Amino acid sequence: MNICVVGVGYVGLVTGTCFAEFGNPVVCVDNDEKKIDALQQGIIPIYEPGLEEMVKRCQTAGRLHFTTDVGDAVEKSLVIFIAVGTPSGSGGSANLEYVYQVAETIGKLMKGYKVIATKSTVPVGTGKEIKDIVKKNQEQDMAFDVVSNPEFLREGSAIEDFMRPNRVVIGSESEQANAIMNDLYSPLYLIETPVVITNVETAEMIKYASNAFLATKISFINEMANICDLVGADVHRVAKGMGLDKRIGPKFLHAGPGYGGSCFPKDTTAIARLAESLGYRFKIVETVIEVNERQHERMVERIESALGTLKEKRLGVLGLTFKPNTDDIRESPAIKIVKNLVDKGVSVAAFDPAGME
Repeated sequence: MNICVVGVGYVGLVTGTCFAEFGNPVVCVDNDEKKIDALQQGIIPIYEPGLEEMVKRCQTAGRLHFTTDVGDAVEKSLVIFIAVGTPSGSGGSANLEYVYQVAETIGKLMKGYKVIATKSTVPVGTGKEIKDIVKKNQEQDMAFDVVSNPEFLREGSAIEDFMRPNRVVIGSESEQANAIMNDLYSPLYLIETPVVITNVETAEMIKYASNAFLATKISFINEMANICDLVGADVHRVAKGMGLDKRIGPKFLHAGPGYGGSCFPKDTTAIARLAESLGYRFKIVETVIEVNERQHERMVERIESALGTLKEKRLGVLGLTFKPNTDDIRESPAIKIVKNLVDKGVSVAAFDPAGME
């Protein structure tokens, strides 16, 4: 099955490469010529364990190609994945400018039936907007379906997450599109991966709900850590005792400086703003965001308490990325803590083998 992935950032590159590993012919498209040139030479712009080897293997096998020619890629593909960035816009809402640009381009270039699937994290209702934009820009009326197929990739373990996912979510209004998407993920039948078939809006919400809940677990255990400090309890043992309850589970119960990266900060803010636009206050998520921001400040307070004073201090910081096994420093708590320390007059020497470029 011929596949086109528009956008070769983190999500797009992992998605395209893994579908090629499944045995599909995949073309990854981006308008960044330097990035495409580098990828054509096997130079990977991101650090992700196992990705470079998989890209080279699929390129050598002739299943994975990189291009700036979106017209040729769209024309030859049955399934087109939109995997462009959705950065925070004004007020924290998701900026869908790039998503809509891709939808417009697809509408102008398509010459037959296509399944247009969003991998990008987008607010509920975006699928309908994409459908309207594609239809409006078609030169002649042609059938197509819009599908929401959100990604659940964790930086540092994205290959494993794609090849052995907890679930696959497919949001569609079309039996034909459902059949095509199911066929695309058929290699996962061997490991009995659950497939959730639903409508587009529900699939879009599943992604936001998942990230908001995981962020909630992080802020919760950080609040517990702060209380544990006051009463002399060990938060690590508390987390272990909680996590052994199967209803709770141990994951994301690691107290620390708060969450960061390209997803949780952006997505929690976006769903809070979405609720606000509908006249509803998502108080839990608003508090999760507030707790996370305060946690960065609390880390600096703890450093100051341990040292007695920050005046004329020189501190070493080992690690700048937002989590291990990645080179991503976006919204990194470490960066925020370092900036806060520098603002207080501390001299900081920082090192990270992956996050310094």
